[in-house]
Amino acid sequence: MIRDSQPRPHERLDVWRDAMTLVESIYRITEHFPDAERYGLTSQMRRAAVSVPSNIAEGAARRSTTEYLRVLSMARGSLSELDTQAQLAARLGFCDADASLAALLDRVFSRLNALIRSLDTARATREDVAAYESPIPNPESHAR
Repeated sequence: MIRDSQPRPHERLDVWRDAMTLVESIYRITEHFPDAERYGLTSQMRRAAVSVPSNIAEGAARRSTTEYLRVLSMARGSLSELDTQAQLAARLGFCDADASLAALLDRVFSRLNALIRSLDTARATREDVAAYESPIPNPESHAR
């Protein structure tokens, strides 16, 4: 897809770009799985992989940090699911244990966790500031 416009917010995130690379890797790996797995592990791995960058993109489009964090948590869950499925595929002999795939999974986990931590810290800081109550009364304020 070619666009002349500015990149969307999620497209500027390294974690989203890495997750997109992960999806491509999973599609290439599962291409060689047995035909009997087309609706089994192949489908599950592809859906879990696609879910990661999709949820990151959805979160970046959300209006609140709380919603963003909720969707990023789902992305992290899908990534954990994919990691387990990749290990199962190797144990079942559908593919070799791939060090580059493991490194990519680790990098996406790390970057996703870093993004979650930074958003969670920023949210906590904002809540601390919002919870501050001035000792000077303001008769115009309706807050209690």
